[in-house]
Amino acid sequence: MLTAAAIVTNLGTHGALIAAAFAVLEAGGDGGDVGLVAAARTLPLVLFLLIGGAIADRLPRHRVMVAANALNCVSQAAFAVLVLAGDPQLWQMMLLTALCGTGQAFFNPAAEGMLMSSVSGEQASRAFALFRMAMHGAGIGGAALGGAMIAAVGPGWVLAIDAAAFAVAGALRAFLDVGHIPERAPGGGLLADLRDGWQEFIGRPWLWSIVAQFSVVVAVVGAADSVYGPLVAEESLGGARPWGLALAAFGAGTLGGALLMMRWKPRRMLLVGTLCVFPLALPSAALAVPLSFAPLAVMMFLSGVAIEVFGVAWMTTLHQEIPEEKLSRVSAYDWFGSTAMLPLSTALAGPAESLFGREQALWGCAALIVLVTALVLLVPDVRNLTRRTETKRVTGHEAAAALAAGSADTEGAVGRLG
Repeated sequence: MLTAAAIVTNLGTHGALIAAAFAVLEAGGDGGDVGLVAAARTLPLVLFLLIGGAIADRLPRHRVMVAANALNCVSQAAFAVLVLAGDPQLWQMMLLTALCGTGQAFFNPAAEGMLMSSVSGEQASRAFALFRMAMHGAGIGGAALGGAMIAAVGPGWVLAIDAAAFAVAGALRAFLDVGHIPERAPGGGLLADLRDGWQEFIGRPWLWSIVAQFSVVVAVVGAADSVYGPLVAEESLGGARPWGLALAAFGAGTLGGALLMMRWKPRRMLLVGTLCVFPLALPSAALAVPLSFAPLAVMMFLSGVAIEVFGVAWMTTLHQEIPEEKLSRVSAYDWFGSTAMLPLSTALAGPAESLFGREQALWGCAALIVLVTALVLLVPDVRNLTRRTETKRVTGHEAAAALAAGSADTEGAVGRLG
């Protein structure tokens, strides 16, 4: 059910992200306006992520997901009506994308916690790879279809399809079976839960260092893909359709990466995953030249393979190291740190283009990815953390009990928590 809902959502969302950018351009906006609309989506995502994570660890996660899908459905439907009616104003588009970002802030931690609590044992990494393969496979079709539909009928109808996709996905998630998830002990309040999640986060150097790395990586990739990419496509590639196909090539790469990770279980998961972040610099470099569609699509494909290897390795590490009852809170800190700089980078993408030039800004994006990825390899835990073959998940309460009792299994309990 989780996989089916993710497929439906990704079919709509990947086209809608392209549609939002071209809706701004068709309304007479420029690169700065595209960046402002993108920032309006990501700012509430950053602001509400931590609250969303704490709520998802207190309430049934599937109910939080359904409520978030409902908000996304309404906001995207209103955006579609606004664009189809003609002459949308910038502030209106920013407001509606902000509502969509708010829904994602509550959805993302709940969804990640739900996914990781739904699998167990040595096959967890394969299960994550299979889920992500289905999700990204839908993204391939969504991006390609979205680009083609924008060229044929305009961005408004693509936004309308995204609204319908959120409605269908929310209905599917309402019927999720959550009987396998153990009951959680009552918490000490929202602030106490947030502090508990923070301690879990900051006590693991591998966790906070990679999140810090991705705060930069996500920021510059977001600026390149959501602002500079559509502009380069409009001027040099032929418009929305080739850009949609380039994003579909990235999706095809993620599909290939997921297939690879269904068979490959690297022992040093984080080391392999981090090395695979370097290729994310390739698309920004290709746009800076700019390369023609074919080599750009190759670069997008390679970066898709690489980030999927990282993604499966990262999810497997979190699944192995984080107690189930804290998954959504830790996921929220992960999402928060990784996206914290995204609103700023997308908002400043236009001014940076005016100040330095688009080519120099894109080369800067590529250089920053290489720099922060090299720095995170200096963290010993990133290089040395290994996959364990034990299948039993230990909760935080079990580990605490083992410590209090001086159990002979204390070392094993603590080890499972990283």
